[in-house]
Amino acid sequence: MNKCEILYWTIGIIHSEHKEEDKTPVQPVYAKGCKGSVELFPEFVEGLRDLNEFSHIYLIYHFHKVQQVKLVVKPFLQDVYHGIFATRAPFRPNPIGLSVVELLGIEGNILHLDGVDILDGTPLLDIKPYTAKFDLHDVKKNGWQDDVDEQTAHKRGKRGYRS
Repeated sequence: MNKCEILYWTIGIIHSEHKEEDKTPVQPVYAKGCKGSVELFPEFVEGLRDLNEFSHIYLIYHFHKVQQVKLVVKPFLQDVYHGIFATRAPFRPNPIGLSVVELLGIEGNILHLDGVDILDGTPLLDIKPYTAKFDLHDVKKNGWQDDVDEQTAHKRGKRGYRS
């Protein structure tokens, strides 16, 4: 097995109303109305040029609260175990998170967001624009998630979050 060490720099901090892991929505789709922001470090502000022309962005971040790796997990939406790579659970060999959020506006080094499913204080690794031209697909299969009805997904996806 070839392994190498890779170093990433934090480019900012994600701020949200979510202070407890077990009360944080599982995915942005269950976090509509959950406002948040990104505080981008000053040396990266120039990179925001033209980002305000996009309605949605990817946030790529470090799951800084995860302390163990699990290769088999029981996801929040189902009471059945699955391989970590068939889920979006945070207990990954490389604890990298990915969320698509709505970009409401930019003021200086602050990005205002909606649909934030991320813990307050999470280190940000990267920002990428979401675009239907590249990212929207006609998905044919959703794996085990096809077995989860929408009512169950909505209830469990909010994870104790007030509606």
